[in-house]
This record gives sequence, C-alpha cells and structure tokens, in this order.
Amino acid sequence: MTRHDKRPLTLRDVSEASGVSEMTVSRVLRSKGDVSDATRKRVLEAAKQLGYVPNKIAGALASQRVNLVAVIIPSMSNLVFPEVMTGITQVLEETGLQPVVGLTGYLPEKEEKVLYEMLSWRPSGVIIAGLEHSDASRAMLRASGIPVVEIMDVDGTPVDSVVGISHRRAGQKMAQAILKAGYEHIGFLGTKMPLDHRARKRFEGFTEALAKAGVEIADQEFYSGGSALAKGREMTAAMLKRTPELDFLYYSNDMIGAGGLLYLLEQGVEIPGQIGLAGFNGVDLLQGLPRQLATMDACRLEIGRKAAEIIATRAEGNDDGDPVRIALEPKISYGDTLRRR
Repeated sequence: MTRHDKRPLTLRDVSEASGVSEMTVSRVLRSKGDVSDATRKRVLEAAKQLGYVPNKIAGALASQRVNLVAVIIPSMSNLVFPEVMTGITQVLEETGLQPVVGLTGYLPEKEEKVLYEMLSWRPSGVIIAGLEHSDASRAMLRASGIPVVEIMDVDGTPVDSVVGISHRRAGQKMAQAILKAGYEHIGFLGTKMPLDHRARKRFEGFTEALAKAGVEIADQEFYSGGSALAKGREMTAAMLKRTPELDFLYYSNDMIGAGGLLYLLEQGVEIPGQIGLAGFNGVDLLQGLPRQLATMDACRLEIGRKAAEIIATRAEGNDDGDPVRIALEPKISYGDTLRRR
C-alpha cells in the first residue's frame, strides 16, 4: 500500500485498498450504520496503513460543529491545571470528542483572542477557567450557542454551567481550623491578586472568618513572577524579620508554602508548635518534603471530569440543555504543620 504521489488521500483510496465501497468506508470511519466486524476491521486496517485521516470539515459544515472541546486555561506551568486536564481527558477519551487547549496567561485580552479563535471552529463545547471574563468574552460565550462550562470557582454568576469549589468558603474553613488550633498571630503570603481572582476570594473568606472571631491579619506580603519556592523562602524570612511574634503563616498556594517550610526547618523553628503553616491546592509533588504541609485539596481531577461529563452529555443530546451547577467541597489535610484540637 505504499504511495509515492503527494495528492491528499480520499475515501476512494481506502475503498480500493480494502475492497469495499466508498459508502461502506464512510460508514465505518463515522461509526455509523450496520457493518460486519470483518469488514470494519479490513477498512480500519487499510486506513491505518495508508495513513488516512478523515476530513471532518465537510461534516462540520453540515452539522455546524466539530468534535473538539475548547479548553481555555491560564497556564500549564501551574501545577493545578495538568490534573484538571487529566480529568477532562479521562472522560472525553471514552467519547468521540477531543480536547484542544488554549492558554491565556491570566490576561483578559489574551483570553478574548483565544476564545475568538476557538469559537470560530465551532467546537462541541467550551470548558473555561474562572468566572471573571471581559464583557467581550462573556458576549462571545453567550452568543455561541455552544455548551459552556466554567470551572474551578462557583463564587459568581456563570454564563452557562459551572463546576468548582467556593474559594471564599475554602478560605473560611482554613481560618476556622487555624483559630481552633489556638493560633492567634497570623500572617498571609500570596501572589498579587488583581488577576488571580480565586486567590483573592480565598483571602477574602479567610480574613472575614478571622474578623468574625475578632482576629486581624498581623502581616501580609505578596509577590509576582519568579520561582515560587524561592519566593516562599524570601517572603517568609522578610515577614518574620518584620513581625517576629507571628505564630502561623497561611500561604495562597502550596509551592510558596513549601519554600517557607524549608526555610523555617533550616532555621531550626519548631513546627507546628512555634509556628504553624498551611498552603492550598494539595499538590502531590510536595509529598516528599521533610514535613507534610497542611493544605486543602482543590478537587482538580473531579472538576475536570465533571466538566467533561457535562459537555459529553450535551453533545450527545442526552439532556434538556439546562445549566448545571456543581459545587464540590474541598477538605483540609492537616499534615505535620497544623495542630489538631
């Protein structure tokens, strides 16, 4: 079945190679119609040997959809999103849908551009991180007529369906656990939050819960860019030099929390007695630390799976198309850095 010409392969090539009609080849490749197992196997083997890939643009012109799911996320370097992608892929690989990823770098203007390009292909669905979008992005999502699932966050008004956790509640729960453990002088360390809306909501929930108990944040510090581990070390050292009476440090993510933990262990600080620590995200990569950092699981894998299930169900036409809201409940892992009382 070796070919030497450069023309595009067609159904006729597969038909001739497999010895069946073009119509039968089409039915096999589209998984439509009644075709015997032997014929199906012969057609698929011929297509594979030829390297034939069906041209789905023609089918898309008729259906106004392609079998792609646009997944729009801020970053793949953030350890949160690869696990979300794993959940999405686990579900979609059981369907005829394929995820296509667009990265926004947490920038609203880049999200608009990525969304515009993705929607121009008329995907079967959109999975997009966060609830905060520009007016232009929200208008495109609403006007698309395509199933949309916003993920990671449920604190806000979605365009369509939403799957995530309440970051405000996550911050509140962590504050309550810290106060219950008897800590009183609490510092917060995190990323600069104008564009990191989920971190901002956790911080708001955290400070609200402290205020309800009559406690104020004793010190706070924020960073942007650079190695999170290194920044965690630097910020921890600077904060304790400035406010040595602190007895607990709450980090907006596990990576800077890990940097702070390593710094404190080097300084011989007794943890969690002298100083307690907690992060957020439940990053598996950090299981090898000398001490297990207290954290909270953000339900990343399940968020990805639930979002993909909504899109797959809509694509199959197996629901009424009404918006779905799924709020998952994250759990605190106390580790070795947060006392239990």
